[in-house]
Amino acid sequence: MNFAAEQSSSGPLNLLLLLAIPLVFYFLLIRPQSKRRKEQMQMQSSLRPGARVMTTSGMYATVVAVDDDGVVLEIAPDVEARFVKQAVMQIVTESDAADDDELDDDADDADETGDADDRIDLSKKDADDAEDGAAGTAGKNAEDVKGTADTEAEEDEDAPKARAAGKPSS
Repeated sequence: MNFAAEQSSSGPLNLLLLLAIPLVFYFLLIRPQSKRRKEQMQMQSSLRPGARVMTTSGMYATVVAVDDDGVVLEIAPDVEARFVKQAVMQIVTESDAADDDELDDDADDADETGDADDRIDLSKKDADDAEDGAAGTAGKNAEDVKGTADTEAEEDEDAPKARAAGKPSS
């Protein structure tokens, strides 16, 4: 009889757990995701010409024109491209744009003062020369091994003769 009494008291607890799991999913997963989606849609609908934006691919651009379903972005001086609005990830603020300009300036400075030692030439001609050199080295190493084996064989042949003559082998 005790067993039946314990089962009936755990019934409301199980029901409470069954109701709590969907609530946890809603508050931890569904609600924040829908909130982010609404904010993203609001940001995309508020795009105006002249705004500095970053696309989902990480490209910084300036909005030139806005249509119903797309935007025209200037990705470089006098270079314009058409994107769908969903490709715009965020509107860049002035402080972000200043940081971006500093990074561009640093990259330009590095390009201007670039050392020849920092550059790696990946042309096919150099790769072919390296392969030929490696093949030549491998062939030379094989000859060295063969030559060493021949020398050792000669020494092994001379060792019994030297012992018979009473000479120590080297």
